Formats: sequence, structure tokens, C-alpha cells
Amino acid sequence: MTLLQVDHLRIHRSSGAGDPLVSDVSFTVEAGEVVGVVGESGSGKTLTGLSLLGLLPDGLTATGSLRFEGRELLTQSRREWERTRGAEIAMVLQDPSSSLHPMLKLGEQLTDHLRLHLGLGKVEARARAIELLERVHLHEPERLLTQYPHQLSGGMKQRVSIAIALACGPELLIADEPTTALDANIRTGIIALLDELRRESGMGIIFVTHDLAMLSSIADRLNVFRTGEIVESGEAEAVFRTPKHPYTRVLLDAVPQVPWPLPEEVRS
Repeated sequence: MTLLQVDHLRIHRSSGAGDPLVSDVSFTVEAGEVVGVVGESGSGKTLTGLSLLGLLPDGLTATGSLRFEGRELLTQSRREWERTRGAEIAMVLQDPSSSLHPMLKLGEQLTDHLRLHLGLGKVEARARAIELLERVHLHEPERLLTQYPHQLSGGMKQRVSIAIALACGPELLIADEPTTALDANIRTGIIALLDELRRESGMGIIFVTHDLAMLSSIADRLNVFRTGEIVESGEAEAVFRTPKHPYTRVLLDAVPQVPWPLPEEVRS
């Protein structure tokens, strides 16, 4: 089932000045698959993800078509966007230290989200929060609910961010550089967790990164961005083995070794 159909997406300055920041981008995301979006900084990856949540910075406008489960997103009202964000489409950012509120306990951040979108009572929301923390493999969830973000390691904070994103059971998750600030072992754990969660729930994932080696372990299909355009797309294994665009080949040459596929011990 096609969750998301992006057709001729164009992101430009509302004033009309300058070249578009994203130009004529089209791709799809199916249920249960990981679509990798890769490219250098400034290539339009994050702006594309933000457009799917109606969160483009002031002064930027998106045109084209973004159809989610057959519904056009770009024509949604503000209230419709508020129902979509978090509940149907969720996002995990690269820096959990900035996405988690430093002055609120984790319990508040998880339960407020649940009560807002799902209408749960206080007791129900707390029980669901504990279940979510367990689902992302965090120990002693009751204790974690009483802690502040600064009391957690980077890897734990990112798992909490993933728990918050999963709270309302979204059909589509946008993971925007979710392992950038983490060391190699923790990165592997986060990738394995996302792979496990999409297999269990059937949600689609858009995995945004500049790291092709990372995508080789999880992506089903790839979209290579350069200067606001997709210069190559296709099945991940085919793109890794026989890249067609010179820019893709340059990205691959910059990777010491591309491990294909995800090691079985990680998948299990």
C-alpha cells in the first residue's frame, strides 16, 4: 500500500526571488519500507521532510502534490495539520537534546503528547508511556518518567525521542539524521531499533542522512539528492552495486566500505 506519493514538489521563497531550494522532487513511500534520502548538507533533504509536516520555515512555500493515504496535505487547514502531525506522520530529529524540553520531566513530555492526541486520562497515559519506553528497550521506565533529559545519555535521549514519535502509532516516520550525534555502537542500536519497529508495525520510514554506509544496512530504496533535486533513485542494492549518476559514485567512493546488508546479529 502506498502511504505517501510526492509529485513534483517544489520549495521556493514566498517572494519568488532566487532559484527553488527543492525542485521537481517526486517519490513514493510504501507501508513497511524504509526509503533513504541521502545527500550533502543543503541538498534539500530536511526541507523535504519538513514540508511533509507543514513545518517549513517562514518565507518558504511548497507547491506540487503531497498525498498521504490518498489525502492531499498541501491544502490542509491549520487544524487538519495539527491532527496529522504526531498522530499520522511523526518526526525524529538529529539532536534529541534540542527536541526534548530541558525543563520538563520525561513523564510530562510523553503523557502530554498522549493526552493531547489520543485523549487518554492521566493513569492511562502513564501506562502507555511506560509501554513505549519498554518498546524502545529502555530499562526501568517508571524511574525514567521522573527524570529530566540532562540525566540521560545521548543514546537514551534519542530512544525517548523515538518513543514520543511512536506514541500515537503513526503510519509514517521521518527520521532526520537520527544518529548524527551518537557513537558507532549506539548508532547501530538505533538503526536496529528502527528496523525492528517498522517490521513490527508496518509503518513506512523516510530515513534522511548524508551517510550512505548507514543506509546500506536498512534502506529498501534510495533517493540521492543534490542541489534540491533527486539525481538518482532506485532499489537500494542496485544503487549501491551499480550507481548510474556520477554524484552517487562520488558519495560511494567517500565511504571506506559499504556493508550490505544489515548483519544478521543486528537484525535479530
